[in-house]
Amino acid sequence: MAEDLDDLLDEVESKFCTPDLLRRGVVEQPKGCHGGTHSSDRNQAEAKENLRSTETFKREDELDSLINEIFEEPNLDKKPSKLKSKSSGNTSVRASIQGLGKSCSPVYLGGSSIPCGIGTSISWRACDHLRCIACDFLVVSYDDYMWDKSCDYLFFRNNIPEFHKLKAKLIKKKGTRAYACQCSWRTIEELTDLQTDRQLRWVCGKH
Repeated sequence: MAEDLDDLLDEVESKFCTPDLLRRGVVEQPKGCHGGTHSSDRNQAEAKENLRSTETFKREDELDSLINEIFEEPNLDKKPSKLKSKSSGNTSVRASIQGLGKSCSPVYLGGSSIPCGIGTSISWRACDHLRCIACDFLVVSYDDYMWDKSCDYLFFRNNIPEFHKLKAKLIKKKGTRAYACQCSWRTIEELTDLQTDRQLRWVCGKH
């Protein structure tokens, strides 16, 4: 009778006390089959804990990979944008620096021997983009010409900026430069700072 019971217990143990069932917490581990209720509960708890820890590690790995993807992808986008912003910033700085050098300071007038361009305190050039702020006309200039003494306000008002009309009052003279807007006119031979002529309302029109 005792031998039959042992055989029966061994059979039950081999059939029902398998590792898969233990992982699910259905039955206790083989050792717990003979150890009573407390060992069974403890083994079940351990099996559940192992499952939880395994699932937790899996979830943590998935989360880590997702976080890495999230942080890695925007960095690739950010780098070019930073480079773009830097380059655009440098371009605007360069443009502003160039802009500072585009207008004459001081503004010079000059005869035909004085080269035209952007005048500065160290580069003596006659401004070739003069504008009058009184009549709002561009100032015309003609090399190796001077204005006839008979010129008057009405002549320029009616004929500026047509050269074929203005030439009626232009006289050829080597080394001079004839300037005129609709309300003012000058014949210049030497390099002249515009500020010395208070009557002229001419400014450098370069931007």
